[in-house]
Amino acid sequence: MPTEPPAGALAGTRVVEMGQLIAGPFCGQLLGDMGADVVKVESPEVGDPMRLWGVSNADGDSLTWPVIARNKKSITLNLRVQPGQQIAQQLLDQADILIENFRPGTLERWNLSPERLWETNPGLIIVRVTGFGQTGPYAPRAGYGSIGEAMGGLRYLTGEPDRPPARAGISIGDSLAGTYAALGAVAALNARATTGRGQIVDSAIYEAVLAMMEASVTEWDAIGHQRERTGAILPHVAPSNVYPTADASSILIAANQDTVFRRLAAVMGRPELATDDRYASHHARGERQSELDDLIADWSAEHTADVLLDMLHEGGVPAGRVYRSEDMFADEHFAARNAIVRAHNSRGHEFAMQNVAPRLSATPGGVRWTGPELGEHTDDVLASLGYDAAEIERLRDDSVV
Repeated sequence: MPTEPPAGALAGTRVVEMGQLIAGPFCGQLLGDMGADVVKVESPEVGDPMRLWGVSNADGDSLTWPVIARNKKSITLNLRVQPGQQIAQQLLDQADILIENFRPGTLERWNLSPERLWETNPGLIIVRVTGFGQTGPYAPRAGYGSIGEAMGGLRYLTGEPDRPPARAGISIGDSLAGTYAALGAVAALNARATTGRGQIVDSAIYEAVLAMMEASVTEWDAIGHQRERTGAILPHVAPSNVYPTADASSILIAANQDTVFRRLAAVMGRPELATDDRYASHHARGERQSELDDLIADWSAEHTADVLLDMLHEGGVPAGRVYRSEDMFADEHFAARNAIVRAHNSRGHEFAMQNVAPRLSATPGGVRWTGPELGEHTDDVLASLGYDAAEIERLRDDSVV
């Protein structure tokens, strides 16, 4: 592996990740990005399905795996048999955080219930990521991120108003649950500093999505207002839309605040718009949203994208292109801030990926290596638990690892 950057804020924090797919592993990715020592436990046969999912390169390697499993060590362990469970117990006795995203009750069936784990490691924080949480009538149900997006309210509001609900092009429900799980884990670490005790972090996908739904629930309860799909705009927030250019590009302009609209009007050469009663206030612009969008589109279509952006930025108006991945690689700001980095796996293969967010000034996170080979660190981790080479070989022969 390449030389590691300075230790992150979670350096010295020991994490065992037993999840698979996205929701649990994204939590592990975030903790690993901040410097935690993450040991990923995988099935000896095939490992995490994410090793095979998504777009692949010419060698048949998943291009999702290098990102979701970055900064992690991989060991194989059969958790369905007693010897595997015993090793897991030993590993967790030395851990600060356990991440799992199995159905409720799975850890208990494997003799790894929170109560049992706390007998030997009372400070262990147990992060449990599921579709519907650990309690309630839906808890036993299988739950993917797409279901959580639907039940949490996001899908209903995504897409064009004259079409069925759409989805984002990423697994946002899973990633939100993983993000809240990571926040809960860090909060529990802080609480443990006072109490000395671990606790359960219960992150449900549908609740993580629900948490992002702004005031939609409050609006319904208070006045019976149901938000609807509105495509590229938010109703009564204007102007804020994607506008055409003379070179068939599209520029997003967001000038819905009064002061910013005055700047936009000046850039357009129409300063009188800012004092026109039809457009002078946020409420007035919202009432004439479509009319105002048409007016701005007529103006923007007279200029190329480059000229338009130069005018808007110079005038202090928030604006930008709608980027694809190739645009990000060409952008000088992305380059200046190292928003995209390159890292290697143990075979020396290089992969580009997004950098760590957020940025900490004194203890920054970093991408130390990409997703590991299946079981790449099994021997090293078992040796750290006191197993000698002969014992490890015996475990391998018995399909425990």
